[in-house]
Amino acid sequence: MRIITVNVNGVRSAAGKGFYDWLPLQQADFICLQELKAQAGDLADFMLRPDGMHGYFHPAEKKGYSGVAIYSRHAADRIITGLGYPDIDSEGRYLEIQIGDLSIVSLYLPSGSSSEERQQVKYSVMARFFPHLQALAHSGRRVVICGDWNIAHQNIDLKNWRGNQKNSGFLPEERAWLGRVFDELGWVDVFRRLYPDAGETGYTWWSNRGQAWAKNVGWRIDYQIVSPNVAVAAASASVYKEQRFSDHAPLLVDYLDH
Repeated sequence: MRIITVNVNGVRSAAGKGFYDWLPLQQADFICLQELKAQAGDLADFMLRPDGMHGYFHPAEKKGYSGVAIYSRHAADRIITGLGYPDIDSEGRYLEIQIGDLSIVSLYLPSGSSSEERQQVKYSVMARFFPHLQALAHSGRRVVICGDWNIAHQNIDLKNWRGNQKNSGFLPEERAWLGRVFDELGWVDVFRRLYPDAGETGYTWWSNRGQAWAKNVGWRIDYQIVSPNVAVAAASASVYKEQRFSDHAPLLVDYLDH
């Protein structure tokens, strides 16, 4: 089972950069997208159902902003759109599909980098999302949460960790919260489990400022975070950097079928 997650930073922009030519070649079972910046009605048929897959969408109410999607080889038995909080759900940040005992989630946690106000929104979303993560962890389901969490967990997860300790995405409170997700709730960061010492090869996002991409001054903020009963099946993971579809790179994980 291959699962891909990628923040496309505008799905129509990514399409223009060859994303939908690349996608069928990956033979993925599930592809989770974040930051669609489009409504379903804005999308061409090949974006709605690429390679004959089922497409599920949760766009933001605001046009050209946020939004998540999941492509699946298998029709969903149940679709869960949003977390039940109007302010979060209006921004299109959570989509879950259930197939048997398997849940695939596409998640886009807010960024707080634009203002202190947005940082407080981010903290609010994190606080309300934690009980949901706890409930999912105790559900007995096999769960894969794909997404842009907008948090680098450890020093190894970004190039310039010393200079970013007071910046959104690497604040002590954010890192501690993500640590609780792993340590208290038992969720597993698949890439880090597979490659405990990987640094630069794990980066998934690069600022558009300066020469961040050219110099690989990146961050690892895109994850596949899974329940323990899925983590045991994780076989390999990689970040695809040969082509650029957005300021993020796709994270691919192969799981043994079990």
